[in-house]
Order: sequence, then C-alpha cells, then structure tokens
Amino acid sequence: MSDWKVICRIDDIPVLGARRVARPGSVDVAVFRNSEDQVFALLDRCPHKGGPLSQGIVHGQSVACPLHSWSIGLADGCAKAPDEGCTPRFSVRLEAGEVLLDADELSSIAVGEPAPLR
Repeated sequence: MSDWKVICRIDDIPVLGARRVARPGSVDVAVFRNSEDQVFALLDRCPHKGGPLSQGIVHGQSVACPLHSWSIGLADGCAKAPDEGCTPRFSVRLEAGEVLLDADELSSIAVGEPAPLR
C-alpha cells in the first residue's frame, strides 16, 4: 500500500497552470490543473530538449512545452504525434480539495536525472 503526501490544495494550483514540487537532489515534479479541475503530475522536464513543463500552457489534457511547443499528454506524459518521447508521470489523488502524490514515487521516479533547462 502506498503512502500519500499532501502537496497543496487544488486552489493553490492556477487553472490552466502548474505548481512545482521540489525534490532535493532530483528533478522537480510539475502538478497541473486543467479547466475541469482535473489534476495531473509529471516530471518537470520535456522529453524533447528538457524544457520546464511547469512553465508551459495547459490546454485540455495536455501541456505545451515552453521551449518548442511540443504537446505533452498530462495523463501519460507522452508527446503527441508526430513528436515522440515520454516524461515520467506520477500518481495523483484528490481528497477533500487536497492534492496528494504517492510518496514512494516521489522518492524513486527519475531520481538523479538532469534538471530541465530554465
């Protein structure tokens, strides 16, 4: 069974925006909120050239990378065709307006990988 860590309240994430979750010594996690109050979490690094996805624009269930406008699916972390590549995703839960991430995933997924370009 997973341990879940409270990250923030859903209202702390701008609609069509993101909030970064710092992971000391690792790439941050970007937590996104779309216009339907769905919440998603991806490694804050585009699979193309490493752009910070948290600075991109959310549209529907995708985010546009701020460097080259690649469209990355928020549910799976994969680039939309014709582009290719994926960034790791993280499990998210919403409970009573709070956003929770899986603590085991936070401490193990993509640990030690290079930071995104800023």
